[in-house]
Amino acid sequence: MRKKLAILGATGSVGTSTLDLIERNPERFEVVAVTAATNVEALADIARRTHARLAVVADDRPLGDLQDLLVGSDCRAAAGAAALLEAATGEAELVIAAIVGCAGLEPVMAAVDAGRTVALANKEALVTAGALMTEAAARSGATLLPIDSEHNAIFQCIACSERSDVAKIILTASGGPFRTASLDEMRRATPEQAVAHPNWSMGAKISVDSATMMNKGLELIEAHHLFGLPSQQIEIVIHPQSVVHSLVEFVDGSVLAQLGSPDMRIPIAYALAWPERMTTPAQRLDLLSIGSLDFEPADMERFPALRLSREALEAGGSAPTVLNAANEAAVAKFLCGGISFTDISALVERALGENDSAAPRSIADVLEIDRLTRSRVESAMQAA
Repeated sequence: MRKKLAILGATGSVGTSTLDLIERNPERFEVVAVTAATNVEALADIARRTHARLAVVADDRPLGDLQDLLVGSDCRAAAGAAALLEAATGEAELVIAAIVGCAGLEPVMAAVDAGRTVALANKEALVTAGALMTEAAARSGATLLPIDSEHNAIFQCIACSERSDVAKIILTASGGPFRTASLDEMRRATPEQAVAHPNWSMGAKISVDSATMMNKGLELIEAHHLFGLPSQQIEIVIHPQSVVHSLVEFVDGSVLAQLGSPDMRIPIAYALAWPERMTTPAQRLDLLSIGSLDFEPADMERFPALRLSREALEAGGSAPTVLNAANEAAVAKFLCGGISFTDISALVERALGENDSAAPRSIADVLEIDRLTRSRVESAMQAA
């Protein structure tokens, strides 16, 4: 029988990579629901190609356009928050969670509460509500499969090992487009320069996060929740080639690494086929042509997002939620030319310093902390 899938965020980079794999393996997968934020043309095309039965646009306003585009198909069009929850908790056995940012939190949590297998590309869900989500997964029997290349690598390396066998995990980072840039060069960086990642093809927001290295800070927090390890057992190193996707050191001194070309279809395929594997069209790794693999320490002065993320993880409570919300607000402002590149981390640090919110006890609490933080950051940016 084919595995039934829901793709949340089907029009983004992870969604399109997922669709490429599914369309190459139609005998293995059946798409039952697809969602997008506002791009109804692309969503309707995906729904028709995959024969999905439900297509959901998060914004209510273009629902009429989506309905028109799906006339004559067997796919039902819907819109809004309730429809997103329906897509996440309906027929699907495997939910691909690829909605960018905190917007994906509620549907991801709904899928977890429903006991689904959730393939997480949305790192913000675990960053903002990690304890709530892992506790919900334990109650419902849901399985969390990481799609991020680093966490997927760790997942593969640990395999059936006991967590007590793990001495530490090592997250690798490419260093992004500003790995060797000076602070002055980064102050003058444009959005176009920030999204020009040297190795990976990603959306604008995550590309900026890679440039500030906030993406690695968020992955630090995500790794804590996924693998149950404290901050001191999670290390970050710079690896410019993006060939070693992460490593695990065991208590006996052994170190296992997962290697591969920088193609998101590899970790996505692992999640799609798990606990089996499937063929992908990704370029095969040629170590002889690569020649060498380089590793460098992370520079906390030029990339303060790494320090701020570790401080937020160790502080716990509402700090990770504030970190993520402030970063999302600041990155959005930077992308539209409203602030400088280095202002992003400065605004995040200010938000963490002003945070007085209690630890969230529900998703509603998380969303309220997120709202308050964004409001404070917006006010700070307007006053500057």
